[in-house]
Amino acid sequence: MRALTEERGETILVCMNRTRQICDRAHALGFDLVGVSPAYPVPRLDAYRAWIARGYQGEMGYMARPDRVERREDPTRIVPGVRSIVCVGLNHCPHTLPAGLTSDSARGLISNYAWGLDYHDVMMPRLKKLAAFIATQAGRHVAARVYVDTGPVLERAYAAEASLGFVGKNTCLIHPRMGSWLFLGEILCDLELEPTPGDVDGSCGTCRRCLDACPTGALVAPYVLDARRCISYLTIELKGPIPHELRPLMGHWIYGCDVCQAVCPWQRFARPTGERAFWAETPDRAAPSLLGLMEMDDEAFHHRFNRTPTSRIGRRRLLRNAAVALGNWGDAQAVPALRRALTDPEPLVRGHAAWALGRIAGHPGRKPLETALENEDDAYVRDEIRRQLGGIRPEP
Repeated sequence: MRALTEERGETILVCMNRTRQICDRAHALGFDLVGVSPAYPVPRLDAYRAWIARGYQGEMGYMARPDRVERREDPTRIVPGVRSIVCVGLNHCPHTLPAGLTSDSARGLISNYAWGLDYHDVMMPRLKKLAAFIATQAGRHVAARVYVDTGPVLERAYAAEASLGFVGKNTCLIHPRMGSWLFLGEILCDLELEPTPGDVDGSCGTCRRCLDACPTGALVAPYVLDARRCISYLTIELKGPIPHELRPLMGHWIYGCDVCQAVCPWQRFARPTGERAFWAETPDRAAPSLLGLMEMDDEAFHHRFNRTPTSRIGRRRLLRNAAVALGNWGDAQAVPALRRALTDPEPLVRGHAAWALGRIAGHPGRKPLETALENEDDAYVRDEIRRQLGGIRPEP
């Protein structure tokens, strides 16, 4: 019995030492946070199933696929024999922009995580290096999978288990001394590691600023997000037309939304990231001119947004979003660009341009819409134009 106890003690010491070495290596690779969680099924899986049952995932059908749900519930379906999950966090807190830039309604707003290079390209190579280091320390082949928000892993739940923070009412992971401007990544491995100790000293308490501030009411309850109403979902994940009732609520967000995080009191502890890859090279990366965006063809879009997160939605959806922002701006300066957009090759752009023209008061909007209707053969766009013509008084 004594021999078994001593052997177990030595095993624990080895696991603890490996955990310390892995954490040190992760910090050396540039990660701001690192921790280890056991690979058991995470808490709140019942909440995840209830979220799916309500359809809150919207068009993100992959989140509800039975095989993906099963892998979220049982990590051994991802890595057979998995014992530990190494969780990392990388700060992307933005630097201050020129005064007045983001309040200029002639500019679109891009979520600060997308101002610089695509975070997948920054984090994945580092995580792979960390996984190789883990195998070297183990002295054997280590079965492992590396993810940066692309796998069937409830990453915020595991990050909380690894003491990287707590999940707030806005559904984001919040670190009490860094806020929530964090990218997360994981390594699932079949190596036993000592979990990182300690409960995180922080919570939302009675605060509900994020729920009250959400422009579209997407936070339907504390810790519950209806993605179908979320501006980030509408501008990024939704592939088709944006629901009419939500368009006026989107302001001039054209890629993502930062509102529920920006109002969080814990953000007062956030400090600008030192990771230059996430910095905005120019103010236009954070708040580009809406009229300038409407002039882009595919080549210009690729040149401007290549290697950034914005590239994933393509020109088609970005101009859809820009048209909505122009409609919410409601300034006659937008009319020429929107009239040209009525002949855009993409029906999605033409339809939202028609909506935006209908939102701009005091201009002769009926004639260009009537002309566009005569030449339009796409059923969706024709419906959008008719909707606007029905709301525009005939010109005298």
